[in-house]
Amino acid sequence: MIIKNYLSGPLSVNSYLVVDEKTKKAFIVDPGGHNVNMVSNIKENGYHIEYIILTHGHGDHIGGVPAYQKEFPGAKLVAGKLEQEMLRNAKMNFSQELSGIPVSLNPDILVADGDTLMVGNLELKFLFTPGHTVGGISILAEDALFSGDTLFAQSIGRTDFPGSSFAAIKSSIENKLYTLPDQTTVYPGHMGTTTIGFEKENNPFV
Repeated sequence: MIIKNYLSGPLSVNSYLVVDEKTKKAFIVDPGGHNVNMVSNIKENGYHIEYIILTHGHGDHIGGVPAYQKEFPGAKLVAGKLEQEMLRNAKMNFSQELSGIPVSLNPDILVADGDTLMVGNLELKFLFTPGHTVGGISILAEDALFSGDTLFAQSIGRTDFPGSSFAAIKSSIENKLYTLPDQTTVYPGHMGTTTIGFEKENNPFV
């Protein structure tokens, strides 16, 4: 599995390109904006984008979706079932305020806790991790966890937005993420990578 991080969008979100090396099938996580370096890498290596996956619907994580849907028309848009309203409503997702352009999205696939998708030989498992938003999800691929804005390195996502809940995000981390193996690498929506084991010992918010 190849994982590449590209900072994108107005708040420099970690947008990930994840590739199954054997089949060259791939997916993109949280395209905050259009990143020409990511597109060049995909095209130069002949990667096939199967899915664009959103951990949640905030504007800083979704701004690049329309551009990538044009670049890769075969890619299906994936999001959590309870995030559908936010994705459709540009006022709710703050896309206008963040980028000056309203973004309204209709996912092709809505996933719930425990659902899986295959990308080549990679199995993706979706974990329902609300708290930062009502319908946030995290994505587990082998020993890599894409946590969106739920869990950061020694921090957690903000819970002062409409629909956010500190109690919910704390429960998501403790009951869904901290039950994963300690060696699981966490790829968050902002800041650097960490591990589940390190966060269990050092995260002051949980």
